Amino acid sequence: MLIQVITSTTREGRFGDKVARWVIDHLNACGDLDVELIDLREFTLPFFDGLPPARAPREYSVDEVGRLGRAIDRGDGYVVLTAEYNHGYPAVLKNAMDWTFVEWRRKPIAFVGWGNVGGARAIEQLRQVAVEYEMAPLRHAVHILPDVMTPARQSADPTDTSAFDPLDPKLKLLAEDLAWWAGALHTARQASDR
Repeated sequence: MLIQVITSTTREGRFGDKVARWVIDHLNACGDLDVELIDLREFTLPFFDGLPPARAPREYSVDEVGRLGRAIDRGDGYVVLTAEYNHGYPAVLKNAMDWTFVEWRRKPIAFVGWGNVGGARAIEQLRQVAVEYEMAPLRHAVHILPDVMTPARQSADPTDTSAFDPLDPKLKLLAEDLAWWAGALHTARQASDR
Protein backbone atom coordinates (compact mmCIF):
# COMPACT_ATOMS: atom_id res chain seq x y z
CA MET A 1 0.00 0.00 0.00
CA LEU A 2 1.28 3.44 -0.94
CA ILE A 3 0.52 6.00 1.75
CA GLN A 4 1.13 9.58 0.77
CA VAL A 5 1.95 12.18 3.40
CA ILE A 6 0.79 15.56 2.11
CA THR A 7 2.30 18.73 3.54
CA SER A 8 -0.24 21.48 3.08
CA THR A 9 1.77 24.49 4.21
CA THR A 10 4.21 26.27 1.94
CA ARG A 11 5.29 29.25 4.04
CA GLU A 12 8.93 29.93 4.74
CA GLY A 13 10.06 28.44 8.07
CA ARG A 14 7.05 26.14 8.18
CA PHE A 15 6.52 23.82 11.13
CA GLY A 16 5.21 21.15 8.76
CA ASP A 17 8.71 19.98 7.81
CA LYS A 18 9.34 18.71 11.33
CA VAL A 19 5.87 17.11 11.49
CA ALA A 20 6.46 15.43 8.12
CA ARG A 21 9.75 13.93 9.31
CA TRP A 22 8.05 12.53 12.44
CA VAL A 23 5.05 11.08 10.56
CA ILE A 24 7.12 9.60 7.71
CA ASP A 25 9.64 8.03 10.11
CA HIS A 26 6.77 6.49 12.07
CA LEU A 27 4.98 5.13 8.99
CA ASN A 28 8.22 3.73 7.58
CA ALA A 29 8.82 1.93 10.89
CA CYS A 30 5.50 0.13 10.42
CA GLY A 31 7.31 -1.94 7.78
CA ASP A 32 4.31 -2.91 5.65
CA LEU A 33 3.65 0.46 4.03
CA ASP A 34 5.30 2.31 1.19
CA VAL A 35 5.44 5.98 2.15
CA GLU A 36 5.81 8.96 -0.16
CA LEU A 37 5.94 12.67 0.65
CA ILE A 38 3.78 14.97 -1.46
CA ASP A 39 5.01 18.48 -0.71
CA LEU A 40 2.61 21.05 -2.13
CA ARG A 41 5.50 23.52 -2.20
CA GLU A 42 6.80 21.49 -5.17
CA PHE A 43 3.65 22.05 -7.25
CA THR A 44 3.23 25.56 -8.65
CA LEU A 45 -0.49 25.51 -9.30
CA PRO A 46 -2.47 28.42 -10.66
CA PHE A 47 -5.57 29.34 -8.73
CA PHE A 48 -8.50 27.42 -10.10
CA ASP A 49 -9.43 28.73 -13.53
CA GLY A 50 -9.79 25.59 -15.62
CA LEU A 51 -12.34 22.91 -16.36
CA PRO A 52 -14.18 21.51 -13.34
CA PRO A 53 -12.30 18.26 -12.54
CA ALA A 54 -15.50 16.41 -11.69
CA ARG A 55 -16.69 16.95 -15.28
CA ALA A 56 -13.33 16.36 -16.96
CA PRO A 57 -11.65 13.65 -14.88
CA ARG A 58 -7.92 13.26 -15.48
CA GLU A 59 -7.98 15.81 -18.30
CA TYR A 60 -5.26 18.20 -17.19
CA SER A 61 -5.12 21.50 -19.02
CA VAL A 62 -2.05 22.62 -17.06
CA ASP A 63 1.12 20.49 -16.91
CA GLU A 64 1.69 21.13 -13.21
CA VAL A 65 -1.89 20.10 -12.44
CA GLY A 66 -1.32 16.90 -14.40
CA ARG A 67 1.82 16.18 -12.40
CA LEU A 68 -0.09 16.64 -9.14
CA GLY A 69 -3.08 14.62 -10.36
CA ARG A 70 -0.92 11.67 -11.43
CA ALA A 71 0.95 11.79 -8.12
CA ILE A 72 -2.27 11.76 -6.05
CA ASP A 73 -3.74 9.03 -8.27
CA ARG A 74 -0.92 6.63 -7.24
CA GLY A 75 -1.82 6.79 -3.54
CA ASP A 76 -3.82 4.14 -1.71
CA GLY A 77 -4.32 6.39 1.32
CA TYR A 78 -3.31 9.77 2.62
CA VAL A 79 -2.17 11.55 5.75
CA VAL A 80 -2.72 15.28 5.38
CA LEU A 81 -0.53 17.46 7.57
CA THR A 82 -2.26 20.76 8.18
CA ALA A 83 -1.81 23.96 10.07
CA GLU A 84 -4.90 25.88 11.06
CA TYR A 85 -5.06 29.31 9.43
CA ASN A 86 -7.87 31.53 10.74
CA HIS A 87 -10.04 28.56 11.80
CA GLY A 88 -9.54 26.78 8.48
CA TYR A 89 -7.04 24.83 6.42
CA PRO A 90 -4.45 26.45 4.11
CA ALA A 91 -5.56 27.87 0.77
CA VAL A 92 -2.78 25.99 -1.04
CA LEU A 93 -4.38 22.68 0.05
CA LYS A 94 -7.85 23.86 -0.98
CA ASN A 95 -6.49 24.87 -4.37
CA ALA A 96 -4.68 21.54 -4.86
CA MET A 97 -7.80 19.59 -3.99
CA ASP A 98 -9.99 21.75 -6.22
CA TRP A 99 -7.76 20.99 -9.21
CA THR A 100 -8.32 17.25 -8.70
CA PHE A 101 -11.28 15.03 -7.87
CA VAL A 102 -11.48 11.41 -9.06
CA GLU A 103 -7.85 10.81 -8.05
CA TRP A 104 -8.96 10.76 -4.37
CA ARG A 105 -12.10 8.57 -4.72
CA ARG A 106 -12.66 5.51 -2.56
CA LYS A 107 -9.47 5.98 -0.54
CA PRO A 108 -8.91 6.64 3.16
CA ILE A 109 -7.61 9.93 4.51
CA ALA A 110 -6.28 10.78 7.96
CA PHE A 111 -5.07 14.03 9.46
CA VAL A 112 -2.34 15.50 11.63
CA GLY A 113 -3.01 19.10 12.59
CA TRP A 114 -1.41 21.79 14.71
CA GLY A 115 -2.25 25.15 16.18
CA ASN A 116 -3.98 26.55 19.25
CA VAL A 117 -6.59 23.77 19.17
CA GLY A 118 -4.38 21.23 17.42
CA GLY A 119 -5.79 22.02 14.00
CA ALA A 120 -9.19 20.64 15.06
CA ARG A 121 -11.27 23.15 13.07
CA ALA A 122 -9.18 22.71 9.92
CA ILE A 123 -9.45 18.93 10.23
CA GLU A 124 -13.23 19.05 10.68
CA GLN A 125 -13.54 21.08 7.49
CA LEU A 126 -11.27 18.67 5.63
CA ARG A 127 -13.39 15.73 6.75
CA GLN A 128 -16.42 17.34 5.10
CA VAL A 129 -14.46 17.89 1.89
CA ALA A 130 -13.26 14.26 1.99
CA VAL A 131 -16.85 13.02 2.09
CA GLU A 132 -17.64 15.05 -1.03
CA TYR A 133 -14.68 13.35 -2.73
CA GLU A 134 -16.15 9.94 -1.80
CA MET A 135 -13.23 9.27 0.52
CA ALA A 136 -13.19 7.54 3.89
CA PRO A 137 -12.10 10.17 6.44
CA LEU A 138 -10.76 8.34 9.48
CA ARG A 139 -11.88 9.03 13.01
CA HIS A 140 -8.43 9.05 14.58
CA ALA A 141 -6.44 12.24 14.02
CA VAL A 142 -3.38 13.62 15.75
CA HIS A 143 -3.74 17.11 17.21
CA ILE A 144 -0.49 18.89 18.03
CA LEU A 145 -1.30 21.42 20.73
CA PRO A 146 1.01 24.25 21.88
CA ASP A 147 2.40 22.15 24.78
CA VAL A 148 4.08 19.90 22.17
CA MET A 149 4.37 22.39 19.32
CA THR A 150 6.37 24.96 21.27
CA PRO A 151 9.21 22.65 22.35
CA ALA A 152 9.26 21.05 18.89
CA ARG A 153 9.70 24.49 17.29
CA GLN A 154 12.36 25.50 19.80
CA SER A 155 14.61 22.54 19.06
CA ALA A 156 17.56 23.78 17.01
CA ASP A 157 18.04 20.35 15.42
CA PRO A 158 15.65 19.98 12.44
CA THR A 159 15.88 16.19 12.73
CA ASP A 160 14.91 16.13 16.42
CA THR A 161 11.32 14.91 16.68
CA SER A 162 11.51 13.87 20.34
CA ALA A 163 9.05 16.59 21.36
CA PHE A 164 6.36 14.55 19.57
CA ASP A 165 7.00 11.45 21.73
CA PRO A 166 3.85 11.98 23.86
CA LEU A 167 1.79 11.77 20.65
CA ASP A 168 3.32 8.50 19.42
CA PRO A 169 0.41 6.35 20.67
CA LYS A 170 -2.07 8.51 18.74
CA LEU A 171 0.03 8.34 15.58
CA LYS A 172 0.33 4.56 16.00
CA LEU A 173 -3.46 4.25 16.19
CA LEU A 174 -3.86 6.48 13.13
CA ALA A 175 -1.30 4.40 11.18
CA GLU A 176 -2.95 1.08 12.07
CA ASP A 177 -6.38 2.36 11.10
CA LEU A 178 -5.07 3.88 7.86
CA ALA A 179 -3.29 0.66 6.86
CA TRP A 180 -6.48 -1.37 7.44
CA TRP A 181 -8.67 1.00 5.43
CA ALA A 182 -6.10 1.37 2.66
CA GLY A 183 -5.94 -2.41 2.26
CA ALA A 184 -9.71 -2.89 2.38
CA LEU A 185 -10.46 -0.11 -0.08
CA HIS A 186 -7.63 -1.15 -2.41
CA THR A 187 -9.17 -4.63 -2.61
CA ALA A 188 -12.64 -3.16 -3.18
CA ARG A 189 -11.38 -0.78 -5.89
CA GLN A 190 -9.67 -3.64 -7.71
CA ALA A 191 -12.80 -5.79 -7.52
CA SER A 192 -14.95 -3.01 -8.97
CA ASP A 193 -12.50 -2.54 -11.88
CA ARG A 194 -13.14 -6.08 -13.09
